[in-house]
Amino acid sequence: MICSHGRIAPTPITKLRLFADSGGYCANPNCSEPIFKEFDDEVIHIAEIAHIISAGDKGPRADAKLTDEERSRYENLLLLCPNCHTTIDKAEDKFSEGLILEWKRRHKEKLAVLFGIKLFPSRKEARYAIVPLLLGNRAIFDKYGPNTDERFNPESSVPTQWRRKIRESIIPNNRKILDILDANRTLLREEEFLIIETFREHVNDFEAKHLGGALHSGERFPEQLNKIFE
Repeated sequence: MICSHGRIAPTPITKLRLFADSGGYCANPNCSEPIFKEFDDEVIHIAEIAHIISAGDKGPRADAKLTDEERSRYENLLLLCPNCHTTIDKAEDKFSEGLILEWKRRHKEKLAVLFGIKLFPSRKEARYAIVPLLLGNRAIFDKYGPNTDERFNPESSVPTQWRRKIRESIIPNNRKILDILDANRTLLREEEFLIIETFREHVNDFEAKHLGGALHSGERFPEQLNKIFE
């Protein structure tokens, strides 16, 4: 993955989010080139991290007012195939910041439709879609999580199962919950927006620990989310 800008390279968790958002395809809606290629028993990826606003002060769509940290944020990045990445940077005047942001939005919406994320006509129906995911995560946490008595048993398989459940169920459920919330923001009450952003930070920190190797747990799950859309 091309992104050799040193101090402004994205964090491991940002890279994971970009891959998750890609769905395995270039984010240019007029391209949709697969970013994974299979050759007999070998699989490679050709994805390149593209900056919407340039990583440097004089690059494509540059904005010298942005800090290095702002340039490396998830919001300023997307995954493209090598051809599209080269094209948007060399033909800068044809590919504005607004256009590329629109690519990113449309690509995410297309995947949301593919995975069954939809707009709901009422808070009640949106809640019905989220509650099973919340309950599923809670059931896994209660049975396998770090607060069970099995954590004191050195021969127990529960810790291993917990790590597996995190990857197979909890993280995908968390992302699906966020997608539903983001797609149905018009149904939210003002006081619920902060709850959702706290949950988003929890999801990012949780993935950073269990996928990216971060040492600290970070933001805790906001219990108020259990009452969302009530």
